[in-house]
Amino acid sequence: MNYYVLVYHLTDDYLGRRPAYRAEHLQLAKDAETRGELVLGGAYSDPADTALLVWRVEDPSTVEKFVSNDPYVKNGLIARWEIRPWTVVIGTAYKQ
Repeated sequence: MNYYVLVYHLTDDYLGRRPAYRAEHLQLAKDAETRGELVLGGAYSDPADTALLVWRVEDPSTVEKFVSNDPYVKNGLIARWEIRPWTVVIGTAYKQ
């Protein structure tokens, strides 16, 4: 299993538009967490311009599938996104 980071770069009107899609987005994330794929997720604040989701999966296709189903992406709340491999070397959740 490998770690990947999904970075969402949020639109300027993200906070105002988010409520309409939040429940569906959170359910999608909770489902991924239940399957053991999504480790952590959240948005930066002050300014709320970026979100970060940490994944532990075999390959990035799982993360790509999440992105393609995410209502935030489908409804234009995400200006751009990127998936990056993340080399973890220490931490309580670290597993080799």
